[in-house]
Amino acid sequence: MLSALTGKFPPAVLALADGSVFIGQSIGAPGSAAGEVVFNTATMGYQEILTDPGACQHIVALTTAHVGNTGVNDEDMESAKVQAAGLVIRNLPQVASNFRSQKPLNQWLREQGVVAIAEIDTRRLTRILRTGGAQNGAIVALPAGQSVEQSHIDAALEAARAAPALQGLDLVQRVSCTEPCEWQGGEWQLGAGYGAAPEPRFRVAAYDLGAKRCALRMLAQCGCAVTLVPANTPAAQVLAMKPDGVFFSGGPGDPQACGYAIDAAREILASGVPVFGIDLGHTVMALAAGARTFKMKFGHHGGNHPVKELATGRVSITGQNHSFAVDVQSLPRGVRATHVSLFDGSVQGLEWADKPAFGFQGQPKGSPGLRDMDDFFDRFVKNMAVAQAA
Repeated sequence: MLSALTGKFPPAVLALADGSVFIGQSIGAPGSAAGEVVFNTATMGYQEILTDPGACQHIVALTTAHVGNTGVNDEDMESAKVQAAGLVIRNLPQVASNFRSQKPLNQWLREQGVVAIAEIDTRRLTRILRTGGAQNGAIVALPAGQSVEQSHIDAALEAARAAPALQGLDLVQRVSCTEPCEWQGGEWQLGAGYGAAPEPRFRVAAYDLGAKRCALRMLAQCGCAVTLVPANTPAAQVLAMKPDGVFFSGGPGDPQACGYAIDAAREILASGVPVFGIDLGHTVMALAAGARTFKMKFGHHGGNHPVKELATGRVSITGQNHSFAVDVQSLPRGVRATHVSLFDGSVQGLEWADKPAFGFQGQPKGSPGLRDMDDFFDRFVKNMAVAQAA
């Protein structure tokens, strides 16, 4: 059933900082939320998208028309909770049908305290963001029995314009772990769930800049014993662990605001230990090498982004969730671009000529997303094997 929700849920308002206003239905918790509104073109994996720490301070607008068809379940969480500030969708199906479903999306959103709005024109919203660029917005979700008044619209506009700009904002400290911990568990298997990882061959220190569980599971499945460390851990402390490799995870916010992680990456790169970074970790590594990053017009958010490998011409479809990119003109000698986006030509991959180090801007093993870029994990393992044998 894909019938309209009017009359079934309380009203809600979405306002953008430019004055655009949308009236819809509240399908989550009552209250308000503000953040940068970004559109996400993925056609699957709404639960993984919302629980990705990289979504912190984002109001996620999904371009897929019907969201919630498959419900939610405990296994598809990419972190301990919903990280997005809010959710915007076109239509919430009235029936969630999937053998793995444990509860409907709207119930889960209420339990998580997430403000969400449905029954708005998401095509119009996406055109605004695509044309003018990502901007701050706010959702005001009213309690049952209330109707939208001008005061609610004014409150949403005020909240949208008062929200902090993403540029210059350090969000990593909000999502990083606070103490080192050992990651446990491998990848998911149909009918079996998450199983034990194989016997580890390598020790990896993973900087938690906002790590998704899927990346940690992938490392474990590749034979790595993973120690997750807080984002502000000094490099000397990590190198004292004598890891075979260091991983810089993805995460939210402006990479230039993470000076502590940039300093650590610079020292670790200089040590010669194999290094692999994805998403935010990739940009942190670039900054550590002396490159620059910039805020993109509306970023890359989705599970269907084509990326070209420059050396071979191979095109892969990738998962993406980032608002900042590396300025290719600023790359220092010894660091070169290996992959570019076919959407806008932005840098997607980097490698160091004289070090076993490389990064990727997207999210290999994205969850959601295809597995076209899984070989990055294999490459990291090969680099550690070579260093271990030397």
